[in-house]
Amino acid sequence: MRVRFAPSPTGSLHLGGALTAVANRRFADERGGALVLRIDDTDAERAVEGSEAGILADLEWLGIAWDEGPVRQSDRAERHREAARAIGAPDEDGSVRFGRVTLVRPDGRPTYHLASVVDDLDLGITHVIRGKDLLPSTALHEAIARALGAEPPEYVHHGLLVGEDGRKLSKREHASSLAGLRELGIPPEAVRAYLEELGLPRGDVRFDEARLRRLAVEALGALPDDELAARAGAAARLGPVLRGAHDLVEARAIAERLETPPEPASPSSPETLARFRELRGAAGDDLDKEQAKTLVRELKAVGGDLRALRLALTGAERGPELWAVLVALPRDEALRRTGS
Repeated sequence: MRVRFAPSPTGSLHLGGALTAVANRRFADERGGALVLRIDDTDAERAVEGSEAGILADLEWLGIAWDEGPVRQSDRAERHREAARAIGAPDEDGSVRFGRVTLVRPDGRPTYHLASVVDDLDLGITHVIRGKDLLPSTALHEAIARALGAEPPEYVHHGLLVGEDGRKLSKREHASSLAGLRELGIPPEAVRAYLEELGLPRGDVRFDEARLRRLAVEALGALPDDELAARAGAAARLGPVLRGAHDLVEARAIAERLETPPEPASPSSPETLARFRELRGAAGDDLDKEQAKTLVRELKAVGGDLRALRLALTGAERGPELWAVLVALPRDEALRRTGS
């Protein structure tokens, strides 16, 4: 059993294309088959420089491995022309047609329909799993395969990812591409989990960004502290304080706030800050989780103003749990920010 994923190099991998890639990988894995990666680059005018490398990086980011390839259709143009000649002789302008459909253009370039069918046959593809937007091409592709004396593969068409308006996700929408999702700080584990949940949808599926963001929180929460910090580009000691972040953009912002001392302000509760300095000064250079929680409990026990302490330490009244802030800040820096 052999399947293929065949993106065109026209930009970052679209989320709908990623759904097809995940569906093919899962289909192959569940049946002990192989996934072939093919780059459908017959339309040179639409190709975007650097897109192929970007698509390969997108797939690796998403954790999708391929067993063979990448095979580039542009490298097989002569094989496509040879197949076209087996179907019919060229017209006066040099093109080759199959009924009303052009297989080879007058300048000798194969069209998508011919190249796709020939490559599927030559690569031994048994199942073509793709979006239902390509369903209208199926009868033609089957006919071309039979005209070449071969039995076509089995075609499986899944529903499309659509927007709230029911239309196909626009490439202009930030969350519609893997590059856009990375910019939004969504971890790859969440994107993969979301697409795995969709499986092979029979009908169109409205993109549920809220669900994707819930999965992002779960994915970040499952990372070890050092890995979470590394993903956010922060020091390893900041891992615990980043744990409440909803995405990596928020995690980076939290890290930046902690690494950049807030503007000094008149303390609203100097007695709380004084008691904090006593407790923190008596502790070691670094606090672990339990030590930090104990310190917070002691401040609570004497009626300390924890909001004032948070404001002095971070410059914000809300944010990560206070114990995690204490773990993240070295003793000297915590004392300096509270007026020592």
